[in-house]
Amino acid sequence: MKIKLFATLKERAQAGEIELAVDGDGLTVAALRQAIAQQHPALAPLTQQALVAINREFAFNHERVKATDEVALFPPVSGGSGEASAWPEIVEITPAPIDLNALQQAITTPDDGAVVIFTGTVRARTRGRDGDQVTSRLEYEAYTDMAVAKLRQVAREMRARFPAIHGIALAQRVGEMAIGEPTVAVAASAGHRGDGAFEAARYGIDRLKQIVPVWKRETRPDGSSWVEGDYTPTPADRIADGNA
Repeated sequence: MKIKLFATLKERAQAGEIELAVDGDGLTVAALRQAIAQQHPALAPLTQQALVAINREFAFNHERVKATDEVALFPPVSGGSGEASAWPEIVEITPAPIDLNALQQAITTPDDGAVVIFTGTVRARTRGRDGDQVTSRLEYEAYTDMAVAKLRQVAREMRARFPAIHGIALAQRVGEMAIGEPTVAVAASAGHRGDGAFEAARYGIDRLKQIVPVWKRETRPDGSSWVEGDYTPTPADRIADGNA
């Protein structure tokens, strides 16, 4: 069985993929964690708190995984889409700079008088346990195929909760970024400012930070480290059947 690794786990293993010896019947996710720890000791300290994905969806300890499944192991994320929407929708994981003007134009329809855009940027200082720390740059990594599927899920959830919104854009950059560069953008358009665009954009970025498998690595004068979140997915965070 081949297992994809991301962020901290990839760094610890010094590889983006490992192989695991399993029998033909497969094993549970809980047993998978134990087997990884035994066969790849460098990963042992991380296997219990790491998240597991099977075929690009969150998996849990009681579930079984087969040798033919696509399996990935990654830390909590840092801080084919069913019926198409009649309104414009953009979801992308991209190494290119995010063009906020282009995103706004792409999701604004003739019915829209309001567009709300949230964008996150690389800040020069972050607050740590020992006070403010200087950041020189950030590097973002994504489990791209799963991340795109999860962005689509976030867009569907935004529409379900805020039915008056029209266009949606969810864009996440990967690669290295300098101070002041946009790292992520969430946008929502609507007929009027009171139709939920503000709330939808806020929900979109909060949900993206929970379930979209993207991680960031901070580089500081004293070194670098991966930043991991603290949200633990549940079965409710899966994509509903038929909406993958």
